[in-house]
Amino acid sequence: MTHNLPDANSWKNVMNRPKRGVPEGLWMRCPGCEATIFRKEAEKRLGVCPECDYHWYVSARKRIQQLFDEGTFEEWDADLEPTDPLEFVDKAPYSQKLKDEQKRTGLKDAALSGTGMIRARRVAFSVTDSAFIMGSMGSVVGEKLTRCIERATQQHLPLIIVSGSGGGARMHEGMLSLMQMAKVSAALARFDTAGGLFISVLTNPTMGGVAASFASLGDVIFAEPKALIGFAGPRTIKATIRIELPKGFQTSEFLLEHGFVDRIVHRCDLQSEIACTIDYCGK
Repeated sequence: MTHNLPDANSWKNVMNRPKRGVPEGLWMRCPGCEATIFRKEAEKRLGVCPECDYHWYVSARKRIQQLFDEGTFEEWDADLEPTDPLEFVDKAPYSQKLKDEQKRTGLKDAALSGTGMIRARRVAFSVTDSAFIMGSMGSVVGEKLTRCIERATQQHLPLIIVSGSGGGARMHEGMLSLMQMAKVSAALARFDTAGGLFISVLTNPTMGGVAASFASLGDVIFAEPKALIGFAGPRTIKATIRIELPKGFQTSEFLLEHGFVDRIVHRCDLQSEIACTIDYCGK
């Protein structure tokens, strides 16, 4: 009786076969606790670390997917694009910077607006994205926000603005950018006079002129956990006044304690919290 014994060379072939590595992008490092996280688990939790609950950046379009009932969002003013009225030049011309940012992010500017259903409740909605020149407020951002507010006023819709802006007025557009703070705030004042409900959602980061204008004018202000919220950043303030700042200064938890925000809401709960608030306010 004969037995089929493995060829000695076949074992050598197995040993010499190149090792299969871990597929790229399967794991990611949490910016908060620096733990290595399984990417699919983080995505299932809407971009939240399963170890430390850190809420990291998600794009404007991803936020729309997370908040709206599937297939209900309709974008407004998608054709608005920024120009270079001052022919501003820094390290590169502003016109070129805009093209580079548009190609990199897939956005025409740092804001998206539109309407759709959140838990079967129709709302007017805007979101800023810090990936596009730190979410700074140029003319197009201000115009999109203002038009969104005006439509909410005309159509008697609840207004939701999710702020993710690490910058205020966009210096590349000078006074044309700075005036957007007043323009958006004036539109919100008219919306309030008409009896509208404005829910402002502050994410990491919400800074500069955005925090100093529309982001802080909500009838109800939600904030994500551990978000950085304020006007000037902590390092700038410390360097200017040269005193030690309180622990956790300008975090959403610190601002909740001092009455600046109404509630800290986990990203997984935001959709239901918005829907409940709309119902509670009778809108």
